[in-house]
Amino acid sequence: MKLHELAPAEGSRHKRKRVGRGPGSGMGKTSTRGHKGHNARSGGGVRPGFEGGQMPLHRRLPKRGFNNIHKRIVAVINVADLDRFESGESINEISLREVGLVKGNYDQVKILGNGEVAKTFNVKGCLVSKSAMEKIEAAGGKVEL
Repeated sequence: MKLHELAPAEGSRHKRKRVGRGPGSGMGKTSTRGHKGHNARSGGGVRPGFEGGQMPLHRRLPKRGFNNIHKRIVAVINVADLDRFESGESINEISLREVGLVKGNYDQVKILGNGEVAKTFNVKGCLVSKSAMEKIEAAGGKVEL
């Protein structure tokens, strides 16, 4: 195979449809739009969801639920996940994001008591469950709310 012999696979390339370029093209005059009607007009066509005047599906279905604007989204971490930190290190939301334990858009971080604690930690600015607090303090750490 030589460079000048390279060609795209058979049938993989399509010629562009040039409409409205005279009768010889086979797509002159109405430019494949047919005669009259909404779709033949400039700017014609119907909006998404339009069902020809029938009541559209999104209006036939009942409304349901609401969005609570005061909802707090909480990221959940277990004490077993804190093993990544060095003993005596201060843990807060920023340090948890840097390590990769908290990803995404959360309002608060909560530490739960699943797992064991082998190192001492100083936890600040996070919500902490009662069992997690007991385990952290039993290992010699501190929890500041």
